[in-house]
Amino acid sequence: MPNTSVKTDIPARHPDVAGRVNGTQRASPWEILALGGTGRGTQNPASHAPRGREARGVRRGTPPATACLARAAWLRTPLASGEMVTAQSALLEREAQESSTTDEELAGRRAANGSSVRGGAVSTPDYGEKKLPQALIIGVKKGGTRALLEAIRVHPDVRAVGVEPHFFDRNYEKGLEWYRNVMPKTLDGQLTMEKTPSYFVTNEAPKRIHSMAKDIKLIVVVRNPVTRAISDYTQTLSKKPEIPTFEVLAFKNRTLGLIDASWSAIRIGIYALHLENWLQYFPLSQILFVSGERLIVDPAGEMAKVQDFLGLKRVVTEKHFYFNKTKGFPCLKKPEDSSAPRCLGKSKGRTHPRIDPDVIHRLRKFYKPFNMMFYQMTGQNFQWEQEEGDK
Repeated sequence: MPNTSVKTDIPARHPDVAGRVNGTQRASPWEILALGGTGRGTQNPASHAPRGREARGVRRGTPPATACLARAAWLRTPLASGEMVTAQSALLEREAQESSTTDEELAGRRAANGSSVRGGAVSTPDYGEKKLPQALIIGVKKGGTRALLEAIRVHPDVRAVGVEPHFFDRNYEKGLEWYRNVMPKTLDGQLTMEKTPSYFVTNEAPKRIHSMAKDIKLIVVVRNPVTRAISDYTQTLSKKPEIPTFEVLAFKNRTLGLIDASWSAIRIGIYALHLENWLQYFPLSQILFVSGERLIVDPAGEMAKVQDFLGLKRVVTEKHFYFNKTKGFPCLKKPEDSSAPRCLGKSKGRTHPRIDPDVIHRLRKFYKPFNMMFYQMTGQNFQWEQEEGDK
């Protein structure tokens, strides 16, 4: 049995945890994170996972992990999140530009319902109306959310806003009418959706979404947290070349192997931590977890699950995808059209910087217990350990 005790500096205001961490007793990863630090050899936190009624999202008291995490100052610090959404006019203008192709395709497929194209742009039916979304893609950043959104928008019964509204994290004070106005018009029987990956890691988001629609359907695209963190860093590096190296940012103390879990690129990948917050408001039956890896190797298979979850006919199938060997991921195509497949932007599939193998190994060890807990909470094994060869 490996030694799983962890020694770290414990503030005097936490004598209950300090006795277990600084002493000979074992400290759970939740307690270590609650104190703002991490350590080597963390034990499997599966015993702290919500079970029974709590695992199904029924609120009964405060889960032990949440109680610990409530003391974490870094947990209350807002995460840095993707692209900034500027003024409402800019958001709507960009949405109109990004959705033009999809709207044209939609107009062709739903011509019988009265949609028409004028001057190369779609004419939104006068009898359509803007509705609050019935489904949300809530995460995770760099997990594959854009690919999922573009694929589901092919479905004629789905209307989705192309930009990230960031309503439940940045723009909540603007009110539901502002949010509704951002949505596209829909016809009877169509589903309204949006995606903002930062929702999954925003503490207030579950409560806010629950207050809007208790029966809303939530989709989370997850990916191996190690490769997700590297991809996250790569995106930031492309915008800010002057930032420190990945290795510098990932550690509090490289010599001791202390991972800096307060760095957003690392913290986002602790999926069990964030999921516990959502399970206080929503049952697992309302949350679909999509594998970012499977979305690349078997997009049609993952899209079948998504369409079933949303109560849609399986329209998006293997005939809609073409694997781009150069980029290394699938592209969308229209089966009835001979035009070239529509791939995601140039930023997708960008080359990652070389990361020290020892750093990757330490990150795998850090994430492993949290991955195990996430598997238990969701009832799904994403096999990230087998993928890494980390037995």
